Amino acid sequence: MLESLLTTYGYPIVIIGTFLEGETILILGGLAAHLGYLSLDGVIVCGFCGTLLGDQLYFFLGRHKGKTLLARHPSWQPRTQRVFHILERYQVLLLLGFRFLYGLRTVTPFTIGMSNVSYLQFTLLNLIGAGIWTISIVFAGYYFGRAMQALLGDIKQYELELMTGIIGTAMVIWLVHFYRHRRSGHSTS
Repeated sequence: MLESLLTTYGYPIVIIGTFLEGETILILGGLAAHLGYLSLDGVIVCGFCGTLLGDQLYFFLGRHKGKTLLARHPSWQPRTQRVFHILERYQVLLLLGFRFLYGLRTVTPFTIGMSNVSYLQFTLLNLIGAGIWTISIVFAGYYFGRAMQALLGDIKQYELELMTGIIGTAMVIWLVHFYRHRRSGHSTS
């Protein structure tokens, strides 16, 4: 059943998952590639397209609706201010590496869209950053599968447990982050 699900919906899931956020989906995609359900190249291409399109959309929203959206969502202010501060000091590094900053991945292209960074500069550096991030995370998942195979032998018999463990770990990290964000939001009000 897992094999059928992955071979039928794996690539669309990678595109949608990376459009919205991404690390967990790409790690799972890399693991699925190691297990032979998806091609490594296919996961990389889908992950690259999803993350690039998502970030370009967030940049566009920031450029054209940023101030309006911030006025409606004042709780976004602390993260956007943090991004503006980092952008002032490390513009090129931020444009290349924001995907690696947990908790700032989605808000960063939105915030950059509100800055004076040109669309062309953002797009060029976003292409490079999306490539580096996608390849890094997919290979992390792929080599995680390889390490588990070296440790456990035939990991196909443990694939459901491995994928559930990755998803569970990601959910715990997200819940802790969400809880901390909510607490800090309430303490400043």
